[in-house]
Amino acid sequence: MGAGHIPVLLAEVLEWLAIRPEGTYVDATVGLGGHAAAIAERLVTGRLIGIDRDQAALAVARERLAGFGRRVDLMHGTFSSIGEIARRLNIKADGVLADLGVSSMQLDEPERGFSFRGAGPLDMRMDRTSRDSSGPAVEEIVNRWPERQLAGLLYRFGEEHDSRRIARAIVRSRPIRDTEHLATVVAGALKRGRQKLHPATKTFLALRIAVNRELEELEQFLEQAPATLNPHGRLVVLSYHSLEDRAVKQAFRRYDRAGVLRALTKKVIVPSAAEQAANPRSRSAKMRVAEKTVAEGAA
Repeated sequence: MGAGHIPVLLAEVLEWLAIRPEGTYVDATVGLGGHAAAIAERLVTGRLIGIDRDQAALAVARERLAGFGRRVDLMHGTFSSIGEIARRLNIKADGVLADLGVSSMQLDEPERGFSFRGAGPLDMRMDRTSRDSSGPAVEEIVNRWPERQLAGLLYRFGEEHDSRRIARAIVRSRPIRDTEHLATVVAGALKRGRQKLHPATKTFLALRIAVNRELEELEQFLEQAPATLNPHGRLVVLSYHSLEDRAVKQAFRRYDRAGVLRALTKKVIVPSAAEQAANPRSRSAKMRVAEKTVAEGAA
């Protein structure tokens, strides 16, 4: 199931994490285990903690990483719970990685409802075992929310400038039956022309962010992550849209001014042309890295 998964910016992640064979590392969004496997290969007496809210992805990662034995521990949870998990395990990390992208498995399985390239349920929950970690359901948003509230969500989370036109079309087409129906309605609401992205891309992004409370989760993660690091420990974050990258950039600047972290990447790191050609899903990726300062208790 995870065979088609290609970890983004893998060489760069490994370089900037500066992995030590005896170190402790946390992959806070382990997904299908691509980055985690590469990190674990470099450990000898060290330890890798993998966290993910998606039980299906964890099952794949667990199978993929089984050969590393006690070097790897996988845990079900949101990446915003990193502080709680670090306290429970009584660990401080030499490196923390958060890859904020949606996994290839989530996108490629229509029954998850993440993709507009087929008929799937109006779902998009990353954690299907609990409603507590999710916001309103996609079905509720597209079929019950007032037009103005729906337009606001599309504009805020999807940065969709045609949000009002799309919201109007959705409301007129109710009930929306599935993801294919939703994508068709959105495409029909937009003017025809040359577009690099599928016309429903921003709408689906906005709905996914809302349902999974992604920006709230990211803010909580950024608040907690520095305290989980050892001095000189690295925090590596891969983001995939401007709202995420802006939050990471602002947090790193804030911590830099406070003397908690030192930003190591003055400019974002992006995939090479060769990587983008080999893995088109990497095209929007941006990586930022910061290092914990020596001062104890600063975070």
